[in-house]
Amino acid sequence: MAERSTAAVDVADNSGDDPLTAKAGKAAADGVAEKQKAAEKTAEATDNEAGDRQSGEQPSLAVPELHSGHKLARRYRLEECVTRLDGFSSWRAVDEKLRRAVGVHLLPADHPRARSVLAAARSAALLGDPRFVQVLDAVEENDLVYVVHEWLPDSVELTALLALGPLDAHDAYQLVSQVSQAMAAAHREGLSHLRLTPSAVLRSSTGQYRIRGLAVNAALRGITAERPQRSDTEAIGALLYAALTQRWPYESDAYGLSGLPKGVGLLPPDQVRAGVHRGLSEIAMRALVNDGATASRQEPPCTTPDELARAVAAMPRVKPPEPEFTAPPEYQHTTYQQGSYGRQQPHPAVTQPAAVPPPPLQSRTGRALKWTVSALLIAALGLGSWQIADRLLGAKEAPKVPDTAPTVMSDEKPVPPKPVSISSAHDFDPLGNGVEKPQAIPNAYDGDPSTFWHTDSYYTAHFGGLKKGVGLVLDLGRTQKISSVDLSFLGRTSVELRTAPADAASAPSMPGRFTTRASGTGDNVTLKPTAPVTTRYVLIWLTELPANDGGFRGKLREIKILG
Repeated sequence: MAERSTAAVDVADNSGDDPLTAKAGKAAADGVAEKQKAAEKTAEATDNEAGDRQSGEQPSLAVPELHSGHKLARRYRLEECVTRLDGFSSWRAVDEKLRRAVGVHLLPADHPRARSVLAAARSAALLGDPRFVQVLDAVEENDLVYVVHEWLPDSVELTALLALGPLDAHDAYQLVSQVSQAMAAAHREGLSHLRLTPSAVLRSSTGQYRIRGLAVNAALRGITAERPQRSDTEAIGALLYAALTQRWPYESDAYGLSGLPKGVGLLPPDQVRAGVHRGLSEIAMRALVNDGATASRQEPPCTTPDELARAVAAMPRVKPPEPEFTAPPEYQHTTYQQGSYGRQQPHPAVTQPAAVPPPPLQSRTGRALKWTVSALLIAALGLGSWQIADRLLGAKEAPKVPDTAPTVMSDEKPVPPKPVSISSAHDFDPLGNGVEKPQAIPNAYDGDPSTFWHTDSYYTAHFGGLKKGVGLVLDLGRTQKISSVDLSFLGRTSVELRTAPADAASAPSMPGRFTTRASGTGDNVTLKPTAPVTTRYVLIWLTELPANDGGFRGKLREIKILG
């Protein structure tokens, strides 16, 4: 059993709840905080100063006196202050130009960390990865520095999810898979988070996890690390540990979660709570390393997000739980025609009149008819007897002809192709700025043809000569066989079906690394490879756009994949 990690302690101590807001609902810097009482602010300010001196941070600075209704750059109207700490404040605001909610971090221009906050925000904005909450603006103006970022009202913090209980195995698997892949991509661009806490991870209504505060949250608080990759990896391990057990993997309580018992060390999740997925428990322990020591039984520790992402991809995919069967309510007979509903009404017995047989044929015409019918019956019987005898005699004389007709097995029918579900998807624009309307991606495979994912608007059908194409990368969750892909567009669109190699651990980053399997043009396009293809990652690559919305824009309504 591994000892408690020193690096993990640093991350936990530096990335805990904000001291000022911990007693008022543990509000995150970017989250929705409760209003705080004036008495609590006064009482806790002194404690914050002492805590900051112990952790080596700067003493608290005066926060600019701003109020709800204040406008920045005649555009961003401040609505609600969600955090006020250590010389900076965080707000929910409204972008009056684009009429949307945004988040804003504010601090004085002479703040000792103002320069590093601006640099971190501008670096994060250049990443353009839809798995992160996007930085929209970073400005120094009128003795203020402010950073504007996306606000996602339809998303839920991991803190709130864990308050309801531990996540099921499938949700925990999606959490560690998506967060580790996103952080691996960020570190490849030289960016780290260093404050990856439950309040920094959001789950959207479509089940996708997004990370906020990349580089910026740590810069606001002056947090640094000698080994940032290891710090972020260990933080992801702590998130997975909390998702599996609803416990924080250290002795101190944090984020509304109870810590581990003191003096017992770092227990594996499957020893803390019964029924924990064995593979995910080992993944969590491989991330929570301590100078190379690990509680995993055989596998080595993971010290970078990329190693962790590969370890998660190598384990068998955790399937979502089967839906519980609910028996339909017992059928109740109704007799609403008789004025009642839900119960039978007694009916009086009705005696049916007895049928009277027709009178016998008594007239002369009737007797003649009887004789005629009798004669016809006798003739028919004689003719039938003669034909039967003739057939029996002919059967003895006729030679048997062997039956050479092939036998047709009518029971064997071709197996129809089965639909293949899409686990997740992301926009693919490596030849442009890297972003192509990521917020509308779920509309492309939600089963509703009235919604759609759309591209940016261009001056020509061929993307204004800026690039060869854009598209969507579909993650099927595991390697599967596909035989055709049905696409429904708004407008005549040219499109190609491309697939990643069957053994690809992640989606390729450039279109040339996918293999083109089929192409077509039209409003409704069916793309069929020459033979079924086995892959996990499918690229829908648009090469020519239709005229839409006063320019040229692709609009993809539905994607259906058949195996």
